[in-house]
Amino acid sequence: MKHERESKILTFYTEKQVCFDSIEEQSYSKSPLKPYLLMKRIEASEYTEMLKVVSDFEPFVFEDFLIAHTERYVKNVFEGKGNCTSNSIPWSKNLVESLTYTNSALYNAIRYAYLNPQQVTFAPVSGMHHARPDSGSGFCTFSGQVIASVKMYNEFKARGVYFDLDRHFGNSIEDTREFNPIINLAVPKGYNVNPYGSDAEGHEYVKFFNDELSRIGYEVIQGKVDYVVFCHGADSHRDDDLGGYCNTDNWVHCATIFAEWVNEVSMHLGRPIPVTLALFGGYRRDNYNAVLDLHTKSLIQISNIICGNSFVDKLEIPEKVHKNIF
Repeated sequence: MKHERESKILTFYTEKQVCFDSIEEQSYSKSPLKPYLLMKRIEASEYTEMLKVVSDFEPFVFEDFLIAHTERYVKNVFEGKGNCTSNSIPWSKNLVESLTYTNSALYNAIRYAYLNPQQVTFAPVSGMHHARPDSGSGFCTFSGQVIASVKMYNEFKARGVYFDLDRHFGNSIEDTREFNPIINLAVPKGYNVNPYGSDAEGHEYVKFFNDELSRIGYEVIQGKVDYVVFCHGADSHRDDDLGGYCNTDNWVHCATIFAEWVNEVSMHLGRPIPVTLALFGGYRRDNYNAVLDLHTKSLIQISNIICGNSFVDKLEIPEKVHKNIF
């Protein structure tokens, strides 16, 4: 199926989806800056040819966020009052503007891949999967996954699967099932996949993920899944500040087996399954570039295996210098 894919990953990115205000100085989480930091690091590397950037997508408006959240909470975020910092991120007008673009980037990436399945898409975003209907949580403000998936179902009756490889369970989809029941049709129970493991190297984590790929693969072949989203959080790496599972080899191996799975199920379907990529978590005070390079290593695997390229992964992930968990 490689020859049916476009060679470059179409990346939905604009600097408008980046919050620069107060994040470097006042925020533990660098997620609002991550899209910018990652794109700049890739642009300066030999891997810049992996991506093709599109920036002309429209931001979300106030009403879009009501798909996943109460009007009171959305108003608090937009106006900087009440529980606007329940996400543990410093509030600013810049943050609000960036949120309208990050959430839109994910939706537009999924929509484009659905309509153009030969094109792998990428939304370099994080800070979504812990938000609740009435508050933010865990550095997440709005439930971008929920909004995107409900929109996709309303427009196309499309059903999606999220492979959420962040270290921490992505609760947003589950927490929205009563608030907006359409999510039960858009991302049915069991389609929000959150692997876990307990061994020091990550072998259990990889096995869990591999088993889930097999289960979902059967659903895809049965025509029950219309698109997949791969959210490869770097905080599932064992050297992350918040404590992950996988050594570097096993962390990268997850991207490898996902990409191989995509090719296999596409072969069974006789057509490319729509694929969208996202970032999600990752925290290292001693070396944030290690987080960015993990994300890049994942992209290299996707680019080579799904898009048919031959980039050489020369990135080394240094071991953590010290434990500095807050």
